[in-house]
Amino acid sequence: MTQECEALRERLGAIGVWTFAFDARPAERVRSDVGELEGLGYSAVWVPEGSSSRDVFSHLSLLLSATSHITVASGIANITARQPEVMSQGARTLVDAYPGRAVMGIGVGHEYSTESRGIAWDRPLERMRAYLDRMDAAPWAWSPETPVPRLLAALGDGMLRLSAERALGAHSYFVPVVHTAHARALLGPEPVLAVELTAVLDAEPERAREVARGWATHYLELPNYARNLRRHGFDAYDVAGRGSDRLIDATIAWGDVEAIASRVREHLDAGADHVCVQFVSGDDADVCIPAYRELAAATLAG
Repeated sequence: MTQECEALRERLGAIGVWTFAFDARPAERVRSDVGELEGLGYSAVWVPEGSSSRDVFSHLSLLLSATSHITVASGIANITARQPEVMSQGARTLVDAYPGRAVMGIGVGHEYSTESRGIAWDRPLERMRAYLDRMDAAPWAWSPETPVPRLLAALGDGMLRLSAERALGAHSYFVPVVHTAHARALLGPEPVLAVELTAVLDAEPERAREVARGWATHYLELPNYARNLRRHGFDAYDVAGRGSDRLIDATIAWGDVEAIASRVREHLDAGADHVCVQFVSGDDADVCIPAYRELAAATLAG
């Protein structure tokens, strides 16, 4: 697995893009935006599969067809949205069609989204293990087969261990730097660790934290995120409501572009192989291309 992990590290690069914003754009605008991100020098772009998102395989295909070399990754493809055989065949098709450019981030999702599909939310780790078993056993007519680079969405220790055992590594989301250090220690040196970092490009504290809280509130209402933050040094006061200043400052980078680049470096120094930055603003549909331009100039130039 070492060779595959090293290849994935190189493919993802140190800094990438993570965005919900493409879900609110017509396809032609998405093509233009992802083309610009590729031109700015970003090595990877991540897109979600939320309750109102595009189908993740259609979305990844759109991004791949609009670009020539950037890596595209799902953050994440939800295991409750499709049968494991379908997930396997979709992933294999992308890898076959776009060699070396598609990465599958796979996750169990959340309690509310799972139950909305008529599936009981229980034993997520067990469900993920069984799902991966069926994915790996799915038939594939085309030969030779190209392996699918796979990461698991992981916060807790059990899923992190499974990421090292059954995938090339882990993808974490809405985490402080202390979680990144913990995840690296638990994973060991070989598996890939790709960390999402939400950022607000605004140096005025009150305004920046207000934008950050507008984004964070939904996640703090989800038990898995709140539990994870409490495992890593935050208390009931920090995770209540819209979050304390201490929690917001630890999980979301805000300030000028140098402050955001500094937080990226903190995650890399703590053990992340790849940090995918998700810029958010007061406009939920804003793809924040100007912010990505500034970050690229500060971190990718030369």
